Amino acid sequence: MFERRRQHFGTPADKATYATLHTASLATPHLREGLTPAAAGRASKHLRDLLGTAAIAICDSTGVLAWDGVGGAYESHHRGDVRQLAAATLRTGRTAVLGPGDVACGDPQCPVRAAVVAPIVTEDRVVAVLVAYSPRSSAALVRATEEVAAFVSGQVELAELNKERTRAMEAELRALRAQISPHFIYNALAAIASFVRTDPERARELLLEFADFSRYALRRGGEFTTLADELRNVERYLVLEQARFGDRLTVSLLIAPEVLSVAIPFLVVQPLVENAVRHGLEGTTGVGRITIRAKDSGSEAEISVDDDGAGSDPEVIRAALSGESDTESMGLGNVDARLRQVYGDAYGLVVETAPGAGTRVTFRVPKYSSGVHATA
Repeated sequence: MFERRRQHFGTPADKATYATLHTASLATPHLREGLTPAAAGRASKHLRDLLGTAAIAICDSTGVLAWDGVGGAYESHHRGDVRQLAAATLRTGRTAVLGPGDVACGDPQCPVRAAVVAPIVTEDRVVAVLVAYSPRSSAALVRATEEVAAFVSGQVELAELNKERTRAMEAELRALRAQISPHFIYNALAAIASFVRTDPERARELLLEFADFSRYALRRGGEFTTLADELRNVERYLVLEQARFGDRLTVSLLIAPEVLSVAIPFLVVQPLVENAVRHGLEGTTGVGRITIRAKDSGSEAEISVDDDGAGSDPEVIRAALSGESDTESMGLGNVDARLRQVYGDAYGLVVETAPGAGTRVTFRVPKYSSGVHATA
């Protein structure tokens, strides 16, 4: 006879731990948006569930960001007092424990008789407070409120770091666009001008390619694109460079179709190709060969750009990657910095080169990474 075995989900302590972690995870995405009224409002219900109190409030120096709990006349009375109750903690950063004389509204049915006010701190600065309202205060409530406020502090600090990372990436991108423009635009327009009389149709086609390249490179929008879009713009760039160098520039693309949809930071491949053209052909009279590869490596995509040019001193490349050089290889440092900002230090550029041996630049990106989404 088949006997169905009873499933066990652990002890009551295990269940309580799971419930607490789950509730915290529900609040986390909202707090990662920063301490705005909308984000605080969405997180407040979950924070009150963590504390199990009658109500909570989040308040900063401008006023009450969020309230959750008792409503009606009780809310209108107590919410109006939040800023006054929070003032001392906002100023000193010390937790305050308040009794009936400070918070009670006089209505015997109101569950609010005590409150704990704990600071929310980022970078050693009190940015807001968490106020927990309860029928009575206790050492356990004080400790729990401080712990939840510390949790909120950590998430808000991560939100600030994400904003700083975004601002840094935007600054790096602006610097890269400024670097591309003077060098490339002059040479591209000079190449187009050379065809205006001898081959007007060719000049027209090149002008359209140049317009599309510029529209992509100077676009406003998100920091990420697909590998397919990035490679399409690389092809525009190479069409313009081949108009300039003619048969001296040979290009091979070896691209695995399954990685074309992978999201990558905007303008990370084109600068590597530009660097390969510049150092592989300029100053020489022979043929330069450039190979662009993108392959599937399990959970990652690997992209590489090779040239068979003169190569470089590894110390010069090291200086460029560390930002210590003002040479024309600065684009390498820019791309390396942005890759590390997005994915971490394990995902920077790998450069293999030596004088007379050409150069290979390789980087990897995860196929799926939190916060990395291509935008049009």
